[in-house]
Amino acid sequence: MAQTAPAEPSAETIRDRSWVYFNGRVCRYEDAHLGFMTHALHYGTGIFEGIRAYWDDKRNQLWTFRMAEHYERMRANARILQMKMPHTTAELCAITLDLLKRNAFRSDTYIRPLIYKSAEVITPRLHSLPDGFGIYTSAMGNYVDIDSGLRCMVSTWRRIDDNMIPARAKCTGTYVNSALAKSEAEQNGFDEAIFLNADGHVCEGSAENIFIVRGGRCITPPPTDNILEGITRATLIAVITEDMGLEVLQRSIDRTELYVADEVFMCGTGAQVSPVTEIDRRTIGDGEPGPLTLRLQSAYFDIVKGNNSKYQHWLTPAY
Repeated sequence: MAQTAPAEPSAETIRDRSWVYFNGRVCRYEDAHLGFMTHALHYGTGIFEGIRAYWDDKRNQLWTFRMAEHYERMRANARILQMKMPHTTAELCAITLDLLKRNAFRSDTYIRPLIYKSAEVITPRLHSLPDGFGIYTSAMGNYVDIDSGLRCMVSTWRRIDDNMIPARAKCTGTYVNSALAKSEAEQNGFDEAIFLNADGHVCEGSAENIFIVRGGRCITPPPTDNILEGITRATLIAVITEDMGLEVLQRSIDRTELYVADEVFMCGTGAQVSPVTEIDRRTIGDGEPGPLTLRLQSAYFDIVKGNNSKYQHWLTPAY
């Protein structure tokens, strides 16, 4: 009788059997559990990070990108919600590398650390409640289309203000704001949303920082316009100013400046460097990814793939 070939493991099986770090121990994903009453589930009291690791075929290596900087940002943001990270940055990096090795990734990978209020109590307060902490990893390709260009709309939802819920904090509850805008955009036939802040100035995307190019200069909203202080954003500012010799202005941007820009692009750990070719059904530039955007995109991938020795200090090998 002919033998039946074993079925390929499903994505769910691979996920469930992956190694994670959960409240002080390494365990399988399927063995990491939270109670239904967990504070963070009900009140959005968590801080997360998104870190990328890039697979390098030529060197048979997995490079984590600016891992320490992400954990330092997370440590600072956790203080806003009266939480304290359970390990030093060096220890967090070591735990992350151990997970990547255990899961034996040979592709681009996403790393998600999360600190959260773990108490099972009914109260929206922050103080005197215990914290939980975990890290999981997952294979991840492009979060959005980085080749053809994004079609965006200016959302009817405004970005939350720093005196409401600070956007810089990567707080889990904050992302209800992003989810409302993202769904509005997609359900109206667009790829991504662009937020305005309470003053009517351009802020950022649902999960990306934004730049425009006008007259050979790059312009991006300042942190005081309620943006996430993005690490990819900071990376691109360094590349634009130091390697390309161009000026970057951090100032408020009016909505109509989007329409008259020569180029628009978004950036972030998930989005990487993503050209924008249409906003509110208005063509940006000639409707194709712009030349500066494409140069930046190429430079960015050279850096994260280990092909630019100047920025090697931003990379940590997993193997």
